Amino acid sequence: MEIGELLDLMVEKEASDLHIKPQRPPLYRIYGKIMPLDEIPPFTNEKTEGFAFSLMNQAQLDKFNTRHWTDLSYSHKKNRFRVNIYTEKGNVSLCIRKIQQETPTVDQLGLPSILKDIVSYSTGLILVTGPTGSGKSTTLAALIEEINQNVPCHIATIEDPIEYVFYDKKATISQREIGSDVVSYEDSLPPLLRQDPDVILIGEMRDRETIEIALKAAEAGHLLLSTLHTNSAASTMDRILSYFPSDMYSQIRIELAMTLRAVVSQRLIRRMDGSGRVAALEVMINSPTIKDLIEKGRFSEIYKVIEGSVYHYKMQTLEQALVALLINGVITQEDAYSSANNPNALRSIIHEFGMKKEEKKEEIVIEGG
Repeated sequence: MEIGELLDLMVEKEASDLHIKPQRPPLYRIYGKIMPLDEIPPFTNEKTEGFAFSLMNQAQLDKFNTRHWTDLSYSHKKNRFRVNIYTEKGNVSLCIRKIQQETPTVDQLGLPSILKDIVSYSTGLILVTGPTGSGKSTTLAALIEEINQNVPCHIATIEDPIEYVFYDKKATISQREIGSDVVSYEDSLPPLLRQDPDVILIGEMRDRETIEIALKAAEAGHLLLSTLHTNSAASTMDRILSYFPSDMYSQIRIELAMTLRAVVSQRLIRRMDGSGRVAALEVMINSPTIKDLIEKGRFSEIYKVIEGSVYHYKMQTLEQALVALLINGVITQEDAYSSANNPNALRSIIHEFGMKKEEKKEEIVIEGG
């Protein structure tokens, strides 16, 4: 069996991910669950290496040989895939994710409508956060597409690798891939700022230098979007500070308070009917109260402000979003609890809704699923 046949099966089975490793048959993630395809014999080390080397060009192979992993994008027939090739216990393995053929929109993903307002700003920093596999890249693509459809501007991206291919609409879009077009995030950002961008997408803020450049770009009048591997708005603030020495904390907090527009933190949760997964989002808007908390470093108080800002600012906690999905019969209570950042808060909201069911039906306006 060749790699193309495995990818065909991936599309046929509507799998989001494919894991290929020695001594195992192919493992497909279907609607959130890993499922082995036992009718295919386990792969040998040589076969797995053959799959990997058939996907890499020379630059990617050199990178793999140097650091023992590499990312790349790959097209097969009409489909695109994001591929991570790595070593484990000295053996080559692959993780392949299918990318949607068409760039999704905010409406198609069922994301909160406030996200459309967030990207209407002309300057500032917007962060989409969540664990690996939570759909950050897809949400980020939907935000860029929202701008593309509505704003005549220049959008410049730096991605590792390029996942969604954008086509000019009202905006003109320049997409660059690390390894193919540029060397690294930190190396490519300074010249990019001289290329007249209005909107900048950085695939991920991985280090202090990238964060510093991103903050300066937002301060200089650009709208900058990026991702972090954090679970909430509060933990995002802590993560950003962790890249800097303690004597810079005050300066970075001030810069964040001045430039940040919003933090969107998300999870993907299995739908109760088995038809796929749905996103549940925490949405923090940088309101005057939030701005003050960030500047003073009182990150632990952010959650309560989000919780109380549903109506005025259209913010929402992850737990409020989970309850809305529960009420609408989209997810199970078990999955809601396993996905919550704050199970006690979730329990409290569920209890309150249970006590005031009819009243709450009129009041709950949370979006995100």
